[in-house]
Amino acid sequence: MKIVKENAKEGFVEVIPETLDDLWHLSHIIEVGDNAFSLTTRRIQDNTGDKLRSDRGVKKTFHLGLDIEGISFHLFTGKLRLNGVITSGPDDLIPLGSHHTLEVKLNTPLTITKSRWPNWAIKRVNQAIEASKKLSAIIVVLEDDTAQLGLMRQFGIEYYGPIKGHVSGKRIIDKNRQKNIVQFYEKVIESITKFDSIQNIVIAGPGFVKNDFYDYLKDKHSDLAKISILEATGSGGRNGITEVLKKGTVEKLTSENRVALEMGAIDNLLTQIAKNSSKVAYGVRETQNAINLGAVEQLLILDSKVAGENMGDSMDMVENMKGEVMVISSEHEGGKQLESLGGMAAILRYELA
Repeated sequence: MKIVKENAKEGFVEVIPETLDDLWHLSHIIEVGDNAFSLTTRRIQDNTGDKLRSDRGVKKTFHLGLDIEGISFHLFTGKLRLNGVITSGPDDLIPLGSHHTLEVKLNTPLTITKSRWPNWAIKRVNQAIEASKKLSAIIVVLEDDTAQLGLMRQFGIEYYGPIKGHVSGKRIIDKNRQKNIVQFYEKVIESITKFDSIQNIVIAGPGFVKNDFYDYLKDKHSDLAKISILEATGSGGRNGITEVLKKGTVEKLTSENRVALEMGAIDNLLTQIAKNSSKVAYGVRETQNAINLGAVEQLLILDSKVAGENMGDSMDMVENMKGEVMVISSEHEGGKQLESLGGMAAILRYELA
């Protein structure tokens, strides 16, 4: 993400989202009540032409501003939509005060205006900018003749696969078995190389298939082998990817990787809860009470709670008291576990009476 222009006095920042991760960040930076201004396309009634054209209207592209009433980010389509009341635009094309949905586009400037920019929102913008400079990682979990890829993104894991081969079992006599193994491995490699800017590859899974695949990389694709490491897991598929995340393997490779950090934080929280620790709070009421008492060392809050519960002031309060705030994505297993605890939790500095 790039910042084109910012004016603290007038409360606006103009940004250009460059990746899907940027749209995800923006979906949690933008809040209900903010104003957004960007290019949009809308079908306008045209009464100057024939009746059919008049009935359907014509599409026109222009700059439009609106006061936001709703925000939605669709993971699988990669679309960020803002809906609300139109506050600015060409008077001859649209009536002010009517409703419109603005789709935020990649590589298209977007101006966000807030009555006040809280610390967590500024921090989130800076995180998005830093993240755009970093490269991704791919987790490849192999089991028998099946591979599952997990592409590390800021918003969570984007799954790709499964990729299937046609490899017979070792006990079955098949003169084409080795040929089929090579075809399967090349199919997996082709899938990996479809993605740009991969810094690290974690090759994981139960059994020895992962080791054989790694040896094949070293022999035939040394460039990929140089950025690959092996990791044993007890399961294949998506469960194997979750195991890798919980082990912190990706965190060691890319220490600032958000998903691995979030999964590690949630795992630590659940460990403390399992130990019946008195230095843990979870649920909205209990966590908010700990915030008000200045007892929070680390606040974990689900991304959907940030805007929905108007938590900006509470998050700023934690940071002002030298605590850490971590916004957890709802798009991975750790986020779902936090959601089951009420969407927010905290590690405390001291026990509460």
